[in-house]
Amino acid sequence: MELFGLSAEFVIFLFLIAILASLIDTLAGGGGLIVLPALIMSGIPPLQALGTNKLQGTMGTATATLMMFKHKKVAWQDVKYMMLTAFLGAVAGTIIIQFIDTQLLSFIIPGVLFFIGLYFLLSPMASTESKAAKISDKRYQNSISPVIGAYDGMFGPGTGSFFALAGVSLRGFTLVKATAEAKPLNFATNIASLIVFIAAGKVVWLIGGLMMIGQVIGAWLGAKCLFIANPKYIRALVVLMCFAMLIKYAMTMGWFAALGFN
Repeated sequence: MELFGLSAEFVIFLFLIAILASLIDTLAGGGGLIVLPALIMSGIPPLQALGTNKLQGTMGTATATLMMFKHKKVAWQDVKYMMLTAFLGAVAGTIIIQFIDTQLLSFIIPGVLFFIGLYFLLSPMASTESKAAKISDKRYQNSISPVIGAYDGMFGPGTGSFFALAGVSLRGFTLVKATAEAKPLNFATNIASLIVFIAAGKVVWLIGGLMMIGQVIGAWLGAKCLFIANPKYIRALVVLMCFAMLIKYAMTMGWFAALGFN
């Protein structure tokens, strides 16, 4: 497909955005919060933006997942069934979004940005000690995992953050452990959604392919940093990016001008 008339400068910008998003996504989740609005602001239609976001994001989560397994931060036996239910949820969500008015994204994306940014800002998330689980692994596998997967299939931004939040708040994990386990779950939802978007012809391959390279770079850097970074700094980074992108998104949509702010 064509590059939608994007300039070389903007293509380079998207490549750098992919690196940054993958780095942040590996550290704390939420890389899609940066990439999807950037793709939509570039003029790519919403469904193609969602599909292209899945293409490049799948490479980032695949790289991070391989590194988590390689360094034994996550065990395959612990996540294989959750990955399956997350996969199935994402397939269902991606099919559903094909029949929903994509103009809804103009309101859903900033809402997600605001919610996740506010949660990370106000919640006592950055715990370094495990706590008692509030939900069994089987119940999480059969309910929470597919629900988050369905959200990823329909919209996507913040899925890694949602998995991390669920790991901390429902399973009693530390932020680092929850973030590590979020990688294979997020990979499962990404690959499921990507398959459906490819079948529907909703992927911009040239842009997505370039951004995949950026995703590999960012994921490799993020995985190296994950287990030495202070969780407080990780959370602060996510909060900053959420609200910065929210402001940028509002400016691009002309919402400030509509309110009389020029």
